[in-house]
Amino acid sequence: MRTSLPRYVSAVLLVTLPTWAQNVQTANVQAPALRLDIPHSSNPLDTYRATLVPQPNLANSPRIDSLVHDGVLELSLKDAITLSLENNLDLAIARYNIPIAEADILRTRAGGSFRGVNTGVVQNTPGGGVGGFGSGASGAGAGGTSGGAGGAGSGAAGLVQSTLGAGTIVQSYDPAVTGTFSNEHYTQPLSNLQTYGVPLLQQNTTIGNVGYSQSFPTGTTLSAAFQNNRVATNSFRTYLNPSLNTYYQVALQQQLLAGFGFGPNLRYLRIAKNNQKISDEAFKLQVITTITQIANMYWDLVAAYEDEGVKSRALDFARQTLDSGRKQLELQAIPAMDVMKDEAEVANREQDLTIAKTALQFQELLIKNALTKNLDDPILEAMPVRPTDSTSVSNTGVTGSTEDTIAEALRDRIELSESTIDLENRRISRSAARNALLPSVALTAYYGGTGLAGPPNPAANTPSTAPPDWTGSLRNAFNNTAPDYYVGVTLNVPIRNRVAKSDQYRSELEARQAELRMQQLKKQIRIEVRNAEYALEQSKARVESARKARELAQKTFDITAKEQELGAGSNYQTLTARRDLSAAESALVAAMTAYQKAKIELERSVGTTLDANQISIESARTGIAIGGD
Repeated sequence: MRTSLPRYVSAVLLVTLPTWAQNVQTANVQAPALRLDIPHSSNPLDTYRATLVPQPNLANSPRIDSLVHDGVLELSLKDAITLSLENNLDLAIARYNIPIAEADILRTRAGGSFRGVNTGVVQNTPGGGVGGFGSGASGAGAGGTSGGAGGAGSGAAGLVQSTLGAGTIVQSYDPAVTGTFSNEHYTQPLSNLQTYGVPLLQQNTTIGNVGYSQSFPTGTTLSAAFQNNRVATNSFRTYLNPSLNTYYQVALQQQLLAGFGFGPNLRYLRIAKNNQKISDEAFKLQVITTITQIANMYWDLVAAYEDEGVKSRALDFARQTLDSGRKQLELQAIPAMDVMKDEAEVANREQDLTIAKTALQFQELLIKNALTKNLDDPILEAMPVRPTDSTSVSNTGVTGSTEDTIAEALRDRIELSESTIDLENRRISRSAARNALLPSVALTAYYGGTGLAGPPNPAANTPSTAPPDWTGSLRNAFNNTAPDYYVGVTLNVPIRNRVAKSDQYRSELEARQAELRMQQLKKQIRIEVRNAEYALEQSKARVESARKARELAQKTFDITAKEQELGAGSNYQTLTARRDLSAAESALVAAMTAYQKAKIELERSVGTTLDANQISIESARTGIAIGGD
């Protein structure tokens, strides 16, 4: 039997748009600038397009070329820090955590659960351990990443987070439109002619349905359905042929106990927003950690550079002494044994210089690795690095009292800020878990209507009061001639309720555990600050002692050299004094380096690293240092 496509079902063709849109050219968005919280786009098809992230830029910043002079990379501490902001891969990896946290917010705005964010610190750049009382090693997690304070669902820093986000099911807040269009031809053999009057019943059924549903953070769900079907048959005993049926329904459901209100239904979004704050704080901690590491590496480079100079001067003097001894031996002014001692001394000094040079080359390689995105250029890899800053000891010690410094640390340390936000997440989860203990009571109401139309079947020879076309069916469905309404309450009371009870109890325990961790962290920070202050005072005392020892060794060497010049001393005595002077100079270099590192550790423990180095967190976010020249 011939059928036609009703005009009213043409709208359901919109359901094919998502499939088509997958083939449309996808958008290309930079990861650090990713903004997923834009409410609407001018093009509705953008909803179905993938958002791609470009390949990472692995080219070194041009700044490094401007620091090369005569084949040598001349580097100040400020230059090193600036280059690390632009090129360090630990920072580059951590930058992706910021848009990842934004993506979680987009997901939870639609009612989806949060996936969590990484809040640990990436410490995969070898060469400089980050301080802290009882620490100094790189990250123990995957990829050199340390554990964070929150944001993940498994647990970190000894804390359990298994109930983070626990509570009732959250429905999707994104509207959903469904549609169905179908056309069926059905033939059924019949055993008698009494019912339909034909031996083979043939039916052509065309269906066009559209549905809409959306949930809201109050625990409300709204749904609507618009259903249409057209049935044509070969039976002459059917009064309407074809028969046109229309039905609509608008339904509303409201949770009254469990799942009621903004608290349990917006918990994912609130936790995701807090996780974004934690991610922002974690990135600051990443910058502080990286800057601390780079500063330690720089002063290790300075120490290796200065120690290489000490060993080189010691070798030069030993060679001069050996040349002088050989000339005196030719004149038979000294015994051959003295020359042999001079030769042994030269060999020892050559060994020391070789060790110092290789140590310097390794430090150069470490800092170049930390300040570049790649070392594929063999010229850059082999290029020597010359530090332009030298170690010095400030006469001013720690300003203010220790308690004031500790108070500053308790105010500025990122770890405390992270833990405070994480504790808020646990309290949100605790409230949602308490709500989930309640029975489920849902109030449901809907209203609808039915319409019928179709031309009378000429073969039936029976009059009909139904309108002849679909417009009449549509009119009758909405004119309240055949209403369909319902109001009801659904109650679900779980007996014993052990699953929800367990989750609620665990959430309480985890919140209390986090409170204790907060107190423990405060105590740890107090100890770190005091330890850093003690270390700074101790290193300053070591510097003064090493400087005096170096001055004494210099005077001793000057006296022995003068005695030898006047013929009252021997080459061996002078070489011994020169060896002691070199050892004193190396000890002074080591003490000065330890002092610089102690200052760096004090800044880290107090939380003033960014201010002390004039670091803009926005520059760190973008990887474009401002004012670094």
